[in-house]
Amino acid sequence: MKFTIKYDFSGEMWKSDGQGGWHFVSLPKELSKEIRDNLQWHEEGWGRMKVMALIKGKKWQTAIWFDKKRNTYLLPVKSEVRKASHLTLNEQLHVTIFI
Repeated sequence: MKFTIKYDFSGEMWKSDGQGGWHFVSLPKELSKEIRDNLQWHEEGWGRMKVMALIKGKKWQTAIWFDKKRNTYLLPVKSEVRKASHLTLNEQLHVTIFI
């Protein structure tokens, strides 16, 4: 898949309360609105959109998910990335995504 549109933002990493405790960075609401207004046609089921993510030099293919309760996209940060980059909960992160 070719990722040609780049977005940079900062956000705090947080952990969901659900089973397994996924870690996420929420995209800023203004950025989520821009992406949804212009690129929603890229979404697959359940508001899922494939992206390439970059945090602290670690790049990986993943997807952002639109969360209707929070009215924003969520970027899951997998364990491998958290460990390799020594990321911690509530850490403010600079994130780049490519769509």
